[in-house]
Amino acid sequence: MSLALMTGLMGLLYIVVFGGLSLLRREGLSARFAVEAIIITVIAVVIITVFAISIHPVLFVLVLYIVTLRVRILVDLANTFAKRGNFVQAEKVYSMAARLGPDMTNELIIEVNRSIMLIQENKLDEAISAFTDVLSQANQGYLGVKYEAAAHFNMGVAYLRKNIPAMATKEFNSAIDTWPASLYAQRAQQALNRLHHKDTTPLEEKTTGS
Repeated sequence: MSLALMTGLMGLLYIVVFGGLSLLRREGLSARFAVEAIIITVIAVVIITVFAISIHPVLFVLVLYIVTLRVRILVDLANTFAKRGNFVQAEKVYSMAARLGPDMTNELIIEVNRSIMLIQENKLDEAISAFTDVLSQANQGYLGVKYEAAAHFNMGVAYLRKNIPAMATKEFNSAIDTWPASLYAQRAQQALNRLHHKDTTPLEEKTTGS
């Protein structure tokens, strides 16, 4: 098999695998992701065929990954800064991710994680408002179950810190209903158990990762 043909097949396989994962996460198929991956694959095949320049398959896949998943990579980096309390740097990285042409799914992922950072900054009212806005768009099919469950759980944390247990309970139950097998559902159930036993130990927010 020629290197050009193998590169083309790898590009198509990459689209199928990551597109399939998006469907499993109920995020919908991203046309922008597919177009970007196809463009990079075509460029690589042209370079190999026309200019007779070899491109190592690992390097090709790495470029595909960095370019097509750039937003989520930056969100993970911003989350790391936020966990360390470096909120100014985290916001700069979130803003950078937002300027790199995210599709609707990635825009919502940025906003979910920004909202979690607001809880970390103890800006609870702002966090609740931001989560409410994100969740209002969940029925459009762009917010995957992972991020929807994360939004409900973390909004529950915000309500709990505001000492509004009724609303916290509602959000924790929504997290469980959204994705019962998720870590967010497990944390939500733990929070509900603690509420039932009137455990006042502070509950930590939970970031999403990519």
